[in-house]
Amino acid sequence: MSTRDAAFAVGIDLGTTNSVVAYVEGDQIKFVPDDEGRTLQPSVVAFKPSGEMIVGLKARLRRLVDPENTIYSAKRLIGQPFSSPKVQSAIRRLPYDVRGGDNDESVVVTRVGAMPVIEIQRHMLEHLKGLSERHLGHPVSQCVITVPAHFNDGQRQATRAAAERAGFEVLRVLNEPTAAALAHGMGRGLDQRVVVFDMGGGTFDVTVLTIRDNLFEVIATGGDPYLGGDDMDRAVADLLIRDFQQQHGVDLRENRQAAAKAIIAAEQIKMQLSQKDSVEGSISELHYGEGGVPLTLNFRLTRRELELAVASTVDRAMLCVDGVLSQAQLTPQLADEVLLVGGATRVPLVRRRVRELFGREPLEDVNPMMAVAAGAAIQADLLLSPPAAISNAPLLMDVTAHALGIGTAGGYTDLLINSNTPIPVERTRTFSTSSDFQTRVDIKVCEGESKRFADNHELGTLQLLELKPAPRGATRIDVTFMLDADGILRVAARDATTGKQEQASLRVHGVGNELTPPQ
Repeated sequence: MSTRDAAFAVGIDLGTTNSVVAYVEGDQIKFVPDDEGRTLQPSVVAFKPSGEMIVGLKARLRRLVDPENTIYSAKRLIGQPFSSPKVQSAIRRLPYDVRGGDNDESVVVTRVGAMPVIEIQRHMLEHLKGLSERHLGHPVSQCVITVPAHFNDGQRQATRAAAERAGFEVLRVLNEPTAAALAHGMGRGLDQRVVVFDMGGGTFDVTVLTIRDNLFEVIATGGDPYLGGDDMDRAVADLLIRDFQQQHGVDLRENRQAAAKAIIAAEQIKMQLSQKDSVEGSISELHYGEGGVPLTLNFRLTRRELELAVASTVDRAMLCVDGVLSQAQLTPQLADEVLLVGGATRVPLVRRRVRELFGREPLEDVNPMMAVAAGAAIQADLLLSPPAAISNAPLLMDVTAHALGIGTAGGYTDLLINSNTPIPVERTRTFSTSSDFQTRVDIKVCEGESKRFADNHELGTLQLLELKPAPRGATRIDVTFMLDADGILRVAARDATTGKQEQASLRVHGVGNELTPPQ
């Protein structure tokens, strides 16, 4: 599709650390640069003392001087309940303030006031939209946006809503590993079983899929929303903090600005040690002693020390790989190719562990930093192209990463949809009233496969409202749970006797009430 067409869509990889926008021009995939030619845009939003908001690289530079008002790694928080243990663990290491908002939504508190995480992501997407329009010279109103394959319903809803608030019509919410596989295999006539190992700044996915010509069929997928390069940076920062305490007797974790400097330095050290065996240097004015005397950290770190520091992070990733391979009933030796995606895969230990498990060198035929956006751009272009203009259009068959269930009496779970079920999919259950003249039924919905409801992730509450008063058990309601191609849950309800549509509302924990999709 030409950039001159009235309808134009881009592919967006909204990353934890960096974001990328891509588009198709002719038979080429191109990437949107900023004013200085950079195609990797830092996923950072900052608020200056004047109240001015800045986004991208300029915002990232403020992490050193104003960490309390510089928001990064928002992807780890979006659509997640503030009270969840994982969010609570994550925010303990963040220099900015995060609190609970409406419906347990995570809200960032800055000098300009409280702002839901979805609004932080909206500003980032508005920035990407503006860059795209300046580069292309015309409006860009549509997009395919990617999310980690393991993102749950709330995270998908919130990401889609952030893009819509930024002015996009979202054509598709596409899983990141599937997008990378599309960039790898589109038009190549492959017949392969491919494992996509996707480790970015804040999230990790592993997906097993088959590519047969232009059929891309996901067999199994899994991951961890709190596993990635950020964890490696913090592990290296802990080494710097340890050395500083040994040199000066000061614990930098008690100072947000100093800790932020240590993490930024750690990221650069990690990148250098991915290329060299050792690195040494100093960080001046990392803290101040008595009388305002500046204190400098002198450091020397080796690749061996890096690998020991990040080993637990890589171990967690490899455990995920083992689990997904088991679900796919695939031994490592039977995988035809392994595709590395995401910046954290540049760490030598990651590459070595992948090579050792699969017995072959992983592929890098598509830039690991650009593969996801490239696949999203291909999908966006295909969705806007007239069917007659496409020969051998790819067919993407994805799966849901999470099992879906409902709470039953005694604290148990009735499993509706198993994990790794192809989507779209729907399941129907019939519910009845348990007391006389009952006009409302509340049904707890969860993600997970445990028989005990409490061991699963409680997604939210489905409410059947304004039921006709009747004796106990006389009112029977058929409720259909639908996972669409974007992996987003929708519900519909009707009276099992009369066929009349009933009012049903699914309130998902961790997202604003207005985000619940039309049922």
